[in-house]
This record gives sequence, structure tokens and C-alpha cells, in this order.
Amino acid sequence: MVDNPLSYVVDAPLFIVARVLASLRAYRAHCPTRELEQLVDTLLAGIEAHPTKFWVMKQFQKTLEQVADEDAAVRELIGGELEKLMDMLGIDSSDGVLGLHRR
Repeated sequence: MVDNPLSYVVDAPLFIVARVLASLRAYRAHCPTRELEQLVDTLLAGIEAHPTKFWVMKQFQKTLEQVADEDAAVRELIGGELEKLMDMLGIDSSDGVLGLHRR
């Protein structure tokens, strides 16, 4: 049985201000994949009601599960894009949700 990476997430509040939402909207306009579009739509719809690192990591994990069977290049692209989203949201570490080779 594989550990659930969410069990290692150290939750923290996120400060979701207008600038953060504007950054997400701008990112959404240029999403490279359908899965990322869906993720950003989910973030925009729910992050103000759930402004926590744990909630965001849970959404990230769903996206990673959607692309788990894709080739390595697609998974690498998604991982890099999730790190960009972390920067926008002020999240320093995924606590392992993005895998061992990512922050």
C-alpha cells in the first residue's frame, strides 16, 4: 500500500488577495493542458472559500492522478506548471505531493 502524500502536508493559511486571483486568471488564459485548465478553474472557484495549503495540494493531487498514465514528458510538464502555481499562491513546498524530485 502506497502512503497518501497528503498525509505529509503541513497545512498553512494562504493569503488570497486580488493580485493572486488575477495571476491565476492570467495563467488560465495560457494553460498548456486541459488538466491544468480544469485545475485552475477549480482553484478560482474554491480557493477563497478554502484558502489553505492542504486544500490546494488536494487539488494538485487530483490533477497528478489524471496524468499518472501519461508519458514522462507530460508528467514533467505538469509538475513544472504546478510549481509555477505554487509560486503564485505563496506555497514554498508541496511536502512530497509533487514527488521526491520536486519541491
